Parts: sequence; C-alpha cells; structure tokens
Amino acid sequence: MKSGIRWVIIGMIAIATVINYIDRNALAVMWPAIAADIGATKEDYALLVTIFMLFYALGQFVFGKLFDAIGVRLGFALSIGVWSISIALHALANSILSFSLFRAMLGVSEAGAWPGTVKANAEWFPPKERAFAQGIFNAGASIGAIVSAPLIALMFIAFGWKGTFLVVGAMGFIWVLPWLIIYRAGPDRHPWVSAAERALIMDKPAATADDAPPAPAYVPTMGQMLDHR
Repeated sequence: MKSGIRWVIIGMIAIATVINYIDRNALAVMWPAIAADIGATKEDYALLVTIFMLFYALGQFVFGKLFDAIGVRLGFALSIGVWSISIALHALANSILSFSLFRAMLGVSEAGAWPGTVKANAEWFPPKERAFAQGIFNAGASIGAIVSAPLIALMFIAFGWKGTFLVVGAMGFIWVLPWLIIYRAGPDRHPWVSAAERALIMDKPAATADDAPPAPAYVPTMGQMLDHR
C-alpha cells in the first residue's frame, strides 16, 4: 500500500509558500493607510522595500547553512516561526525605524523557504519526481502572489492594518504544529511511510565491486568563490 507522505510534505511546503507571500505583501497592500497613520512618504516605502530585499538576500546564506546544520524539520519551523513573529510585530510599529527593523527580520527569515524546499525535495523525492515536486512548490509562490492582495484587503476591512498583521502572523504558527508532527528527516525514519514508498524514494543503483568510494565533496569558502573570476 502506498502512503504518499512525500506529497503531503511538499503540499505543506507549498502552503507555507502561500503564507510567505501573504506576509511579505501585507505592507504593500495596506501602505496607504499605514503611511497616513505614521506620517510616512513614498520614499520611506522605497527604503523599506530595499531593506527587505537586502536582508532577504542575506537570509539565503544564513538559512542555507542553518538547514544543513539542523535539518529541514527544525529549519522550516524556525524560519516560519521567526517570520510569523516578525510580521506580527508590524502591528506595534509606529515609525520608519521600527518598520525597518521588522522588515529586516522578515526578510532574513522568509528566505529560508527556498533552501529548505530544495533540501526537503532531495530527502523525500527520487530524482525522477523532483522537478514535479519543485513545480508544486513554485506553484505555491504564484498562488500566494495572486491571493495575497484580495485576502489582505478583506482582512484590512475587517480588522484594520494592525489587526491584519496579527492575523497573518498567526497563520504561520498554525502551520508549524502539523509540520512538526508530519515531517521527519527522510523516509527511513518516518513511521507512516509504507515499504513501497520507502523503496521508491530510496531507490539507488546497486553498487558493484569495481565501484570506488566517492571522493569527499569539496566546498570552497566564500572568500575563495569571490576571488575566482
């Protein structure tokens, strides 16, 4: 009997990506009301966008290393936990300085979704299914970009901009609990994976007596990469 846990996992990651885009787009949709309340300008908004993107780029390095160190299960929980706290803290912001701090936190933590997905894909899908699995994740990003504006607008009408930041922050914490229950580091450690699914995911060519042991992977330092033309 096939269990299909790998599809549940990639589906959960796609949902996390939808939440990711709702969180990052909330400021843009509600900015006219926020700017009027705190006396901000278009130039202030441009600054906040720049800060988010700079720290988002930094977050790719930070969470790439972190996912390798602590694994996908805890890495995703940490990433979405921090970005949910960050977006909820927007409700307390009352100046460009405080918004800048929370946008920087959001940028770093939201970057974890991409390296985390690639690692989860490698752990849970055989090579012949990885492109399709990555396509499901990418579809989550597209869906999030589409639904975020109308969803945030409806929440803004109902709760105001401060309440909306709190609601979208809560969405991430709701996601974390089932994630920690469902995800395990590979099919060989998951009690819900059937023998058929485990064999499919872990299928590898049989080794022969002539096969040499693989050479240790060479990982250049950041300085070596920047120094190489």
